[in-house]
Amino acid sequence: MNREIIADEEKRMRRLRWVVDLNQAVLMQADLTLREAFDIIKNTKQVALALFPDKGDVFDLVYAPRFKRIIRDRFVINGGLSLKER
Repeated sequence: MNREIIADEEKRMRRLRWVVDLNQAVLMQADLTLREAFDIIKNTKQVALALFPDKGDVFDLVYAPRFKRIIRDRFVINGGLSLKER
């Protein structure tokens, strides 16, 4: 029984890792609007919560900073800090 539980969790982790990696690649390479980029992040979090309910805080700690860094690097937001001011 323990092996089945562990195997199931490992399977869900592999699936989550695949989804996150795929969506990070899309964010880095695809021609997206800022809205589309945020939708990808929102949808990725929904997948994570479907695989691991009640772990939204873990997603916010582990994956959200990666996605935000990609968005910050890819999109210039008018009125934001210039590279010199950072």
